[in-house]
Amino acid sequence: MGAEALGKLLRQNKSIRSLILEWNSLGMWEEGFSSFCQGLGANNFLQRLDLRNNQINHQGAGELAMALKQNASLQELDLRWNNIGLLGGRALLNCLHSNKTLKRLELAGNNVPSDILKAVEQAMNHNQDRQTILSESQNRADILSKEVLSLKDEKTKQFLDLMDTIDKQREEIARSDRMSAARVSQLQEALDEQHSLINSLKARLQMTEAALALSEQKVCNLGELLNAMRQEQTSMAECHFKELQQQKQEGADQEAKLFRDLSVAEEKNLLLRNQVDELEKKCKIQQDQLFQVKQDLTNTTAELKLRAMQAEERLETEKRRFKQSLEDMESLRVKEVNHLTQHMEASEHSMQERIQKLEAIRIALEEELSQTKAAALTERGQAEEELIKVRNWARLEEQQRLEHLEEKLRLMTESRDEAQNCCLKQKQMVAEAQAKANQLSLHADGLRRRLEELQQDLNSKEEEKVTEVNRVKVELQEQIGHLQAERTAQNGLREKIAALERQLKAISSSHREAMLDKEGEISVLLEKLRMKEADISRMREEEAQRASFLQNAIMAYVQRSPLGTHSSRK
Repeated sequence: MGAEALGKLLRQNKSIRSLILEWNSLGMWEEGFSSFCQGLGANNFLQRLDLRNNQINHQGAGELAMALKQNASLQELDLRWNNIGLLGGRALLNCLHSNKTLKRLELAGNNVPSDILKAVEQAMNHNQDRQTILSESQNRADILSKEVLSLKDEKTKQFLDLMDTIDKQREEIARSDRMSAARVSQLQEALDEQHSLINSLKARLQMTEAALALSEQKVCNLGELLNAMRQEQTSMAECHFKELQQQKQEGADQEAKLFRDLSVAEEKNLLLRNQVDELEKKCKIQQDQLFQVKQDLTNTTAELKLRAMQAEERLETEKRRFKQSLEDMESLRVKEVNHLTQHMEASEHSMQERIQKLEAIRIALEEELSQTKAAALTERGQAEEELIKVRNWARLEEQQRLEHLEEKLRLMTESRDEAQNCCLKQKQMVAEAQAKANQLSLHADGLRRRLEELQQDLNSKEEEKVTEVNRVKVELQEQIGHLQAERTAQNGLREKIAALERQLKAISSSHREAMLDKEGEISVLLEKLRMKEADISRMREEEAQRASFLQNAIMAYVQRSPLGTHSSRK
């Protein structure tokens, strides 16, 4: 009843990790112990079980073996001082081929042969090696996944920084556009005001003409006064003529200054165009560098594939060698068995000579078995050393490739910094253009003041006002034309800036594609490493199974031989 209750507990409980049941005679009741073993097979949380001194026989050992085939969590099992015997030991040894989690199995004091104990120890060592290899592979996979995530985070941060800088540049360009539009609107308003002032001056001129007509009518009556005033008029005309000459000189000086400013603006526009051409050349150079990076990536992937094929070919050659050695061993064993059978048929009449010869043959077989075991161990050590060398070589290649990728990323960051510096230079050029626009606005204000002074002078000068107003109109139109030309130049610069932004977007998209290709290659390499580790573990399991099968066959052959029957009869 107690064993059945424990079996039910193991089926339902999910928290017990260690269970000690020594000195409880659980093996005396077969049905209860079988239910206990069924519960153990259904449990996947127990890690340590102590069943010392429980009178477990070979049938109970068989039940435990069936439970261990189903269980995938038990790591330590203590069965010392029971009655398991040869059959129970074989059952436990056979179950270890399917159980890969058990690390420790104690069978002392159970009348189990030493060969089975050694085979059990080898199976335990194999399970421990397998679990250590699995833990190492999991740690490597975790490290690689962390590195890939860190690279992804860095790339996303760099891309976000680039997008932020591009957005800021766009905002600054929009602000400059708004400011220039506002200034142009102000200039247009000033021009409209000037047109209204000119219209008012024309109205005043018409009024003055009417007043002159009235004055002509009065001239007849005031002829004498006119003769007296002619002298004064001549003097006044001379003064006005001198003033007009001075104004003409001032106008000529202003025109020269305006021409100089225009030449300086044209030179600056040429400089801006040269800088835009240099930026385009730099963009082409960056595109060439990206193309070279892609070619390097394709070359590295091809080299890695070739090296992986070479490693697989080496593994296949090692497998073939091992298979040939096993076939040679089996052929030798068959030949020796045939020889023994012939010898036994020929030596039926002389029992004493046959016993001596069989003993000599047994000694030779034991020596050959020891030699074969030593050879198998040496071959296994060589295979493990070659596997370790292959793993170290793959690690070195991965480290070199990662360093190469880091250098390429550093170059890409340097190119991004150069692009940012170019953008800053463009911002400075835009600021200079804005400063020029401010200077032009100040100059326009000065022109407005000059127009007001001219309007005051026009009140005293009637006939010369029309010519001066026309001249001022022509100058204003020329200035408007220059301003429009500068505006078109600014529009051209904006279009070039937009083209540069498009090129930057194209470069960022190509960078993303390259990074995605690299991530795909890393995943493919990880899958290849996992497949190789699985093949290695499978080969080890096959070697262990073959060694166990050979040992079992040799033990069976020795027991079936006449020497074994003779010892059993004694």
